[in-house]
Amino acid sequence: MASQSKKQSSNFRKLLQERIQNANPSRELTADESKRLKKLEGIADKLKRRENVQNRQLQTWLSEVEYEQFEYECVTADFFI
Repeated sequence: MASQSKKQSSNFRKLLQERIQNANPSRELTADESKRLKKLEGIADKLKRRENVQNRQLQTWLSEVEYEQFEYECVTADFFI
């Protein structure tokens, strides 16, 4: 009986995964998107290690809205303390 339950669970997961993939098909990133992603991952790593990141670097790689959100979250979360 437990085997049947695992099989049903596995089938459900497989069906759910197929639906998600069909609803959100993956696409290849453009060269610019790949470059931006790599830069932002590097910035995120520095921030996680509590290293300094220059504001101009953040402004270069984040959109205006993303930068404003970042500033707001830093102030409200006491990010730099």
